[in-house]
Amino acid sequence: MACGKLIDEFGRTIRYLRLSVTDRCDLRCNYCMGEAMQFLPRRELLDLDELVRLADGFITRGVNKIRLTGGEPLVRAVTLPLIDELGKRLGHGLDELTMTTNATNLARHAQRIADAGVKRLNVSLDTRDPAAFAALTNRDMLNRVLDGIDAALDAGIKIKLNTVALADTNREEIPDLAAWAHGKGMDITFIEVMPLGDIAAERSDQFLSLETVRRDLEQRFTLEPSSHVSGGPARYWNVAETGGRIGFISPISHNFCASCNRVRVTAKGELFPCLGHGEMTHLRAALRGPEPEQALDAALDRAMKTKPERHHFRIAKGADPALARHMSVTGG
Repeated sequence: MACGKLIDEFGRTIRYLRLSVTDRCDLRCNYCMGEAMQFLPRRELLDLDELVRLADGFITRGVNKIRLTGGEPLVRAVTLPLIDELGKRLGHGLDELTMTTNATNLARHAQRIADAGVKRLNVSLDTRDPAAFAALTNRDMLNRVLDGIDAALDAGIKIKLNTVALADTNREEIPDLAAWAHGKGMDITFIEVMPLGDIAAERSDQFLSLETVRRDLEQRFTLEPSSHVSGGPARYWNVAETGGRIGFISPISHNFCASCNRVRVTAKGELFPCLGHGEMTHLRAALRGPEPEQALDAALDRAMKTKPERHHFRIAKGADPALARHMSVTGG
C-alpha cells in the first residue's frame, strides 16, 4: 500500500521523475562520452512492462511529471510503446509526459509522439554550424536534427532547445542560435558543462560560465527577468527584441539545489536522488521480486533518506570528474 508523497530529508517534495530508457546514443558529443563507450548489456535493461510499473509506482506516490531521457531515447525500440502507454496516464495522476532527445530520429516519430499526448520536447542542439556539429558530435547528422525539429513543430509539439555553452565551440554563435530559436517559436536554455564521466577533452577548456554568456547576450539583446517556471532548474529571461525566452542552468556557477523536486532512474532501474552524487537505490530487484508494489514503495522511502542537500561540482585544469558515471547513464 502506498505510503504518501515522496519527501526528502530537507522537506523537498519529489514530483518529477527523469526516467532513462537507455544509456546508448547515436552521437558522441565530446563533453559527454568517448567514441568507444561501453554500454549496458540489453539484458540488464528494464523491459516495457517494468518501465510502466515503475512509472505507475512513482505516480501513485505523487509524481506528476515524467521526462524520458537517455542516452538518446529514440534509439531504443521500447520508447515509442512506452510513450503510448504512459500517455494513457495523462489526466489520471500524470500532468505532463515529455522527453529529451537529440532529434536525429525525431522526424519519423514526431506525429506518433504528439498523438500520445506529448506536448513539449527538449531538443539538445549546441551548434547549427555543420562543421562544428560534426566535430563536436563525431557524426554528420545535423540535417537529420533540423528535420526532426521541423517535424515536431509541424506536429504541434512545443520545443525548447538545450544548448551546452562551450568556450571552445559555440561562444560566438550563441546570440545567433538564440535568435534562430526564437524565430521558430522555440525557447532556448543554456547549460554549463558538467564534470561527469571521463572524456578525452579537457573540461576546463570547454567550460564557459553562464555569467559570461549572459553578458555576451546583453551586447545584442535586452534581457528582462521572467517569472516563468518549467519545473526544472532553469532561471528564465525574456528577450525584448525577439519576444522569446532564454533559460540558464548553472550547476557550477549558481547552484540550484534548494528547490530540487526530481530524481533520476537509469535504464536498469537504479534510482539516483542527485545527479551529482553516487548514492543509489536499486529498484529492479523490487520490480522483479515478490510483492513488487510494496517492495517498490519501501525502496522509494529508503531513497528519500539518501537525497543530499546539494551537489558540489568543480571544474579545474587536470581535475578528475566529480563522478565516473557519464551523463548518458542517468540522463540529463
